[in-house]
Amino acid sequence: MKKYIAESFGTFWLVLGGCGSAVLAAAFPDVGIGLLGVSLAFGLTVLTMAYAIGHISGCHLNPAVSVGLWASGRFSVHQLLPYIVAQVFGALVAGGVLFLIASGKVGFDVTAGFASNGYGAHSPGGYSLGAALVTEVVMIMMFLFVILGATDKRAPQGMAPIAIGLCLTLIHLISIPVTNTSVNPARSTGVALFVGDWAIAQLWLFWIAPIVGALIGAAAYRYIGSVEGEGHQA
Repeated sequence: MKKYIAESFGTFWLVLGGCGSAVLAAAFPDVGIGLLGVSLAFGLTVLTMAYAIGHISGCHLNPAVSVGLWASGRFSVHQLLPYIVAQVFGALVAGGVLFLIASGKVGFDVTAGFASNGYGAHSPGGYSLGAALVTEVVMIMMFLFVILGATDKRAPQGMAPIAIGLCLTLIHLISIPVTNTSVNPARSTGVALFVGDWAIAQLWLFWIAPIVGALIGAAAYRYIGSVEGEGHQA
């Protein structure tokens, strides 16, 4: 149970820190943190939580990551559903807290997006469904690959959170203009439910694409990361 609570806390922090920076600080008058700041905020949430709860739950914070770790042989299928439920719960609580904070400003309008992910008319850069699909699949594929490599027993010990956090930062730097960057079904759900309408209608993509990409990334690392002749599975 402590693992699931840790996952809820961690995902809460990821959504509040990442989406909160986008909603509250990205375009703040004169001193807004912009795309670079939001990207760094998402990376920092994972970096800080990896050190805080990595030894408790593994710090997945993401249903797609949990699925990818299961597919790579590093995570039990029996814990998969409880982890996903815990992650989505933490994301929803974070979305609620962020909504309470953001709505304290006169003129706040949740229909403006509330850091939701989207494609077409709801893509920050107007990118198509196809572009959004490819982006999400490739970004999470590389994220899983980095996670598996950085946490491999053969990798430098204690450095995994830094590599993973910087990888998520890079992912956001690339893909915020395309989809507002999901690569995380829980993160997408946590804010989409407060927007409703188009955010809910497009949410399917931000569940399917990250999970598919995670499975590809897991398969790629299982092949590349295996030690030939020893039957080693990373």
